[in-house]
Amino acid sequence: MILVRWGANTPHHTLPGVGNEYTQCSNEIQGGKSVEIKDSGQRRTFETGSVRDVSEGKGRFDLLPLGVVGEFLFDEILLEIEQYIRRGNIDDLFWVLEHIGQTHYDNPYFMFLEVAKQYEDGAKKYAERNWEKGQPLHVYIDSGVRHYLKFKAGLTDEPHLRAFVWNILGAIWTHRNKPEMIDLPFIRRADNE
Repeated sequence: MILVRWGANTPHHTLPGVGNEYTQCSNEIQGGKSVEIKDSGQRRTFETGSVRDVSEGKGRFDLLPLGVVGEFLFDEILLEIEQYIRRGNIDDLFWVLEHIGQTHYDNPYFMFLEVAKQYEDGAKKYAERNWEKGQPLHVYIDSGVRHYLKFKAGLTDEPHLRAFVWNILGAIWTHRNKPEMIDLPFIRRADNE
């Protein structure tokens, strides 16, 4: 079990209400406007029955040398994701969530209030709990890194930060609950040992 060290190490010891502060925080993260997830209208279906928007033409961000990119950009998030890809320690992904929450949200509850909108939009777009049917783990890393880089680049065409958090949560959940969907280098290395 991971214990997130929020509160004692941050200046936000009290948790404000979720009225105007939350809405303002949410909109500021996305460049001052409310946005919805994009839909190409095309789907890919996994053997588990789970569906997701097509990825062709968007790049394969899970194949980037994230350690090199992270070092070049001085980006700890990308370095931690690379560590997860290579070692398979989900503590690396929990660190990512903690860091994003501390640097981009007023408190951790705001982060999860915001990401719940991604789950709502996904349920409308695909079906409730579609993601729980199972998707290869690399899909969450690919999409998550793409959304993270778009957020860092300042793009506001989609709620990129919440999509990033959603994908990291999906990766952690899949790692714990669908080990047959793990298809990253750490699992291949373990299979060869």
